[in-house]
Formats: sequence, C-alpha cells, structure tokens
Amino acid sequence: MLIETGRVVAVDSDGLWVEPIRQSTCGSCAAQKGCGHGLLNRLSDGRRGYIRVLPGGQDEGVCSVDDKVRIGIPEEVILRGSLIVYMLPLVCMLAGAATAVGLAPGSQDVLAALGAAGGFGLGFVLVRWHAWRHRDDRSLQPTLLEVLRPLKERVTVV
Repeated sequence: MLIETGRVVAVDSDGLWVEPIRQSTCGSCAAQKGCGHGLLNRLSDGRRGYIRVLPGGQDEGVCSVDDKVRIGIPEEVILRGSLIVYMLPLVCMLAGAATAVGLAPGSQDVLAALGAAGGFGLGFVLVRWHAWRHRDDRSLQPTLLEVLRPLKERVTVV
C-alpha cells in the first residue's frame, strides 16, 4: 500500500478532501535534471492538488479542516488506473482510425485522421465515465488510515 500524508481542506458527508504535503528530496538527488518527478514539482509550483479520500474504517467526524492525516491506496490500483488512463484512449484512437478507413470510401488519410480524433475523444469520455462509475468503490479510492494531529495545535517557539 502506498501511504501519503496530507492536510484536510474540506469535510463532506461522503468523504474528505485532502491536500497532499509534498516532501521532495530533489535538492539532494543525483538525477535532478533527468527526473520527471522533479520536473513536475517545478512546473506545479504554487498550485495545489486535492484528493478525495473515503473515510475507510474511520468516522468523518473525527477529522476537521487543517488536521494532518495519513491516507493510503493499494499499489495495484495505481497500475490498473495507469493502464486505463493511458491505454484506453490510445486503443480507441487506433480503432477509430481503422474503422473510419474500413467503413467509409474516400481519402484514407483524412478519414484515418478524423477517425483517430473521434476515437481519441471517445477514449477520454470512457476514462471519465469509468472514474465516475467507480468514484465510491472503496477498493479503488484513497482511504483514510489515521488522523495524526491537527496542524493548528502545533506549538511554536518565538
């Protein structure tokens, strides 16, 4: 299971919205220039990402805004999700191009391009539909593992 810490930014009736706390060691890594993770961190400076987290075995009432929490997601969900997000639009694009060329007479290059664009769009629609259909599936969603401590209760020494 992949485990991440984050800060609760909102509490809904069916889950939590968590902002992951980014902990990057890019400054000490030898592959600074060639790493995709470091590039994404540099590109997204200042932007915040939020994750919808299901309560798991915990009660949502245990959490409040600004609490520090630990969330988890199984590794196989990451692999399966990556295959769906990357492969489904690609396969639909190829199928759309082949179908357009095989079914309609005319300029094959133009038909292949139009069929590929239509199939690619259909692939994205199918990915979105899959995400919506499985939005409450506990085996595919990040779940709350534990509440660590509220961030607002930290003691600061001046």
